[in-house]
Amino acid sequence: MRGSSNQDDDLGQAGDVPFDNPVAPVRAKMSQQPFSVLVVDDEPALRKVIRASLVAGGFLVEEVGTGKEALGVIQARPFDLVLLDINMPGIGGIETCERIRALAPQIGIIIVTVRDDEEDKVRALEAGADDYVTKPFRFRELVARMGAVLRRIDPPKNGEPGLLQAGILKIDIDRGLMWKGTEEVHLSPKEFDLLAFLMKNQGAPLTHQRLLRAVWGPAYGGELEYLRSYVRMLRKKVEGDPARPEYILTEPWVGYRFRNPSDPDAPMPPPDDEWPEL
Repeated sequence: MRGSSNQDDDLGQAGDVPFDNPVAPVRAKMSQQPFSVLVVDDEPALRKVIRASLVAGGFLVEEVGTGKEALGVIQARPFDLVLLDINMPGIGGIETCERIRALAPQIGIIIVTVRDDEEDKVRALEAGADDYVTKPFRFRELVARMGAVLRRIDPPKNGEPGLLQAGILKIDIDRGLMWKGTEEVHLSPKEFDLLAFLMKNQGAPLTHQRLLRAVWGPAYGGELEYLRSYVRMLRKKVEGDPARPEYILTEPWVGYRFRNPSDPDAPMPPPDDEWPEL
C-alpha cells in the first residue's frame, strides 16, 4: 500500500492502515469468539500494517519475522490461522508450512506468494496450505480468503448429513444423486466422486495431483488431460454456460476451485476477456 486508507488498496509493502475494512462482517457471520491469527513475514512494516488492520476488525493478532519464531509460538499456544510469507530467511515458507501442518493439523494456513509464480502456489498447496494470496494483494481479497478458510475449519453445525448444496446444486452423498434446481442430473460414478470432492472442499484451491489421487487413487497424479476431460463433461452438466463456469473455476497451472455462489466470500469468475483455457 502506498499512503492511502482505502480498504481496496494494494498491500505488499508498508503504508497507512486501512481502518475502514471488511473484516468486521466476517467476524459477525462466523463466531462470537475472536479468531486468533499469526502473521509471519520478514518485513516489519508490512506485518504492522496487516496486524493493525486485522485487529481493527476484531481479530486477535500476533506477528513474527521468521519461520523458526512461528514454530516456537505455535508450539506454545494455539492459533486459528497463519498468514505465512513464502520468501523468508532461514526456514523458508514452504518448510515452515509443512512443519506447522505437522504440529497443528487443524490450523488454517494462507501462503503469501510472489505474483505469477505458479510453481510456488502448487508447492504451497502440496505442503499443506489451505490457500494463497499473491503480492501485492488487496486487503479485501485477503479478508475474503481468510473468511473462506476459517469457515472450512469451523463449519456451521447444521444441515442434513450426507447432503451438500451450493447455489442451485445439491448432491446426496449416501444415495449418489445430484440435482440442479429441481432437475435430477445423471452423473457417472467418477463424475459424481469428482463433484462431491470439489463441493466438500468448496472455496479451496485444489491441485491437479490432489484431485486425481483423491478421486482415481494414489497411482494417479500426472494425467492432466484425463482430469480436464472429466471437468469439461462435468461442467456441461452443472453449469448454466460451460464456457463461462460459475461453479468449477480454473486456477491456472494449479488446478481447480469450486465456487459456491451463495458464499459472499466466494471468488468471482474472471472477466470475459480473462477466461483461462484450462
